Amino acid sequence: MISTHRFDYRLPPELIAQSPAERRDGSRLLVVDRGTRTLSHRMFDDLPGFLRAGDTLFRNNASVLPARLHGRRATGGKVECLLLRKTGESPDGGEVWECLVRPGRRLPAGTAFEAAEGALSGTVTGVLGDGSVLVRFATRGGETVAQAANRAGEVPLPPYLARKDDSLREQDRERYQTVYAERGRQVAVAAPTAGLHFTAGLLGKIQAAGVRTADLTLHVGLGTFRPITTETLEAHAIHRETYEIPAATQTALFPPLGGRRIAVGTTTVRSIEDFLSSHEAPLGRAHVADTSLFIHPPRAFRGVDALVTNFHQPRSTLLCLVAAFLTPGSSEGVDWLMDIYSGAISSHYRMLSYGDAMLIL
Repeated sequence: MISTHRFDYRLPPELIAQSPAERRDGSRLLVVDRGTRTLSHRMFDDLPGFLRAGDTLFRNNASVLPARLHGRRATGGKVECLLLRKTGESPDGGEVWECLVRPGRRLPAGTAFEAAEGALSGTVTGVLGDGSVLVRFATRGGETVAQAANRAGEVPLPPYLARKDDSLREQDRERYQTVYAERGRQVAVAAPTAGLHFTAGLLGKIQAAGVRTADLTLHVGLGTFRPITTETLEAHAIHRETYEIPAATQTALFPPLGGRRIAVGTTTVRSIEDFLSSHEAPLGRAHVADTSLFIHPPRAFRGVDALVTNFHQPRSTLLCLVAAFLTPGSSEGVDWLMDIYSGAISSHYRMLSYGDAMLIL
């Protein structure tokens, strides 16, 4: 059993990056070599120098929906509604979404409200066990719920990113989104943040060096931000997320001529490892599944040889995944990761979603 307390560390609030770097690829990059157990301090635009022809960069192309909506109840009280995922259509032609609403206790089933500047009329139809609710939306003017959210919604930032300046919120619409995110895949309520450092120019250099790219989609949910509250990792019940891996990406996971499989972000790792836990060859068709896979030490990895990741919150499942990847098949990576984080903090690396990055080779 592994104690959750081993994943505690002191995160100085002043190191939590409140805004992105001036240039996406202008972030710092801490390079960790597992073979030599050495570290080097670089910049993110140095990444191509650590890649080789024949490598494949696997990316999560999920796009973030501006899913935070403000509105009012029929009685006049303020409502905040966070769209989590569409669950279906209602018989009257509307859409049904799983949402988080505030103030939750004052919005029981049957509560009606308007949102998105009056474009959406919502009715709470049920309360789910995890605190979320089902909302039936009727739209006006021919807009879908997603279209209304894109017009009038806010990007659902993590709670540690304070926003009082409207100019920052506008910046978030661009910068809290990867340059390779597919607009037609607005299925995330949190960005796959390791990918935020890439620019079109940097990707061009990587591809010119003979490094391929392969995309998949993981529907990033709010569970990403929930800390582990159990005493041990083994007692933690992780959130469930949907992922999609196209046939071409599956083929890239089984490279005929070798080459490293480099995952951009923990969401990519989770998708690949879940797929390979039950498949030993490409399916020849797209694979769509839900995963509740919790990756933590001591775990061996089937489909990832190197990892690009950000610096994560204490007691997070993402921190557990990185510790497992440092020393696959053993638990020694926990203490090593805490040493790495201690050094990064001493070196004033910027932390969390808009912070700096780490490359583990």
